[in-house]
Amino acid sequence: MIEITPSLSIDESEIQYDFVRSSGPGGQNVNKVATAVQLRFDVAHSPSLPDDVKSRLATAAGSRLTGDGILIIEARQYRTQDQNRADALLRLIDLLRQAANPPRPRKKTRPSVAAKARRLDEKKKRSDVKHLRRYNPNDPD
Repeated sequence: MIEITPSLSIDESEIQYDFVRSSGPGGQNVNKVATAVQLRFDVAHSPSLPDDVKSRLATAAGSRLTGDGILIIEARQYRTQDQNRADALLRLIDLLRQAANPPRPRKKTRPSVAAKARRLDEKKKRSDVKHLRRYNPNDPD
């Protein structure tokens, strides 16, 4: 079990790793060894995640979430499979922690009486300025 928060953990069997060839530096080794990792986690069908966490995770994941509800995280920063696997897992855990934290509810605020009065006063001044700019054909110029 991978512990995300004290109340949330996922089973390691829900995570699937695929290894692919990585681009970038590495000389001839880059053409022979599949060191990049694609971590796949089925968010939509995961029994470990509550529905509210799933919806927040879908928002946080963005384009990394497929239409089928599978989260794909690619890690190719390091030159070894183990380091890339650990990096992908850490990124998944960070995403899950972010999604497990519910957003704070918004507190409604309203402007003070003084702020309303200032706003109306400014509107009146602006109206007076525009009124003075009006063209009046009866005015002798």
